[in-house]
Amino acid sequence: MDEADRQLLRRCRVRLVRELQVASLWDVLLSRQLFTPAMIEDIQHAGSGSRSDQVRQLVIDLETRGSQALPLFISCLEDTDQDVLASFLRMSRQEEKQNPEAVRPLNLRPVVLGPMGLTPEDLREKTGPLKSTPRKLAPVVLGPEQLWPAKLRPEVLRPEVPRPVDNCSDVCAQEISKQNPDLAYALNADPCGHCLIINNVNFCLESRLTARTGSNIDCEKLQRRFRLLHFTVEVKCDLMAKQMVQALVELARRDHSGLDCCVVVVLSHGCQASHRQFPGAVYGTDGCLVSIEKIVNIFNGASCPSLGGKPKLFFIQACGGEQKDHGFEVACTSPEDRTSGSDPESDAVLFQEGPGSFDQLDAVSSLPTPSDIFVSYSTFPGFVSWRDTRRGSWYVETLDGVFEQWAHSEDLQTLLLRVANAVSQKGIYKQIPGCFNFLRKKLFFKM
Repeated sequence: MDEADRQLLRRCRVRLVRELQVASLWDVLLSRQLFTPAMIEDIQHAGSGSRSDQVRQLVIDLETRGSQALPLFISCLEDTDQDVLASFLRMSRQEEKQNPEAVRPLNLRPVVLGPMGLTPEDLREKTGPLKSTPRKLAPVVLGPEQLWPAKLRPEVLRPEVPRPVDNCSDVCAQEISKQNPDLAYALNADPCGHCLIINNVNFCLESRLTARTGSNIDCEKLQRRFRLLHFTVEVKCDLMAKQMVQALVELARRDHSGLDCCVVVVLSHGCQASHRQFPGAVYGTDGCLVSIEKIVNIFNGASCPSLGGKPKLFFIQACGGEQKDHGFEVACTSPEDRTSGSDPESDAVLFQEGPGSFDQLDAVSSLPTPSDIFVSYSTFPGFVSWRDTRRGSWYVETLDGVFEQWAHSEDLQTLLLRVANAVSQKGIYKQIPGCFNFLRKKLFFKM
């Protein structure tokens, strides 16, 4: 959250504590992914658990939820019929954006806190006007360096992604993207490209592959995310192997000359497979395989000339094999990861190489040196990829969250490092995403 939004929230805090009705907000905050279920629970139990204490904690935590936290919060207020507060915050924000010089700086004079660390305004909200009392309380004086909201409530600190120390990262990313075409791809077209999502959930009985419960959740998240990133999104569900190849060929044959990028997402069962360039293969609903190499090479310079020199991104949510990684012990593990209470499934299927099961000729054919290609795998080759039947896969859930919070300021490779780090800390069994990067420049999504 930028400094102007942060200051606005702090100046409006008293009114929010007085008027905000939080009981109707919880479901909307979760559906907009503004807070996690664990964070909502902590906010509900803040202080005495009263409405006013919940609002105070909500405002404090809101500052940690990214650059779009305030406009998302305003839309949540509108969704819960709190239009007066929503209009007040929206108009105040617009006024400050239009007149930044008129934004009042934070009052950095020492603040005297009374009992339980409450300011005089907080006490008035709780008890009415302050009354004199014969018992003298020694005030606690905090200087400017102690005024960071989380320090007033150390128990609410969570291992969230670190806050940038200033606004430099946003500015630097945008400047690199706009002014250094030799260092970053130009994604100026709107829409900036096509995004094809192949979502295989239900497989025929002969394939002996189980239904991928939870994959539709992944599909919905990615469909929404790439639309927000200015892609035209097309979803194809439950395709046989030949239909998958046909859909990919049709996409490659389109005229991309007026576009800047192309994205392919495959959600399916997968396995290890022979390869020279890109490992792994994914299953069609008929139980037949399509190698990742084949998918990627459909978009090479010879097959898709209008994408020459433009980034082609592939996101593969599928197992790379059957190995289950138990991980190794480290000093600290998040309690929620140790006891997630979920029932994850893997997208692994045993691969037996044999006649007709894999197109060997296509896998080993001589191709031009790949360039402008980025392939992101949900797991390390040879290992399973975990999918929660209620929340979707670990990889897609994390990818969506990271993109929401950081895609406005960081390049693709940095975003995927965040995803790998977050996924690696989940669950009893372990999983770590990885990528094959043949991009020539940094890629910043259009926001």
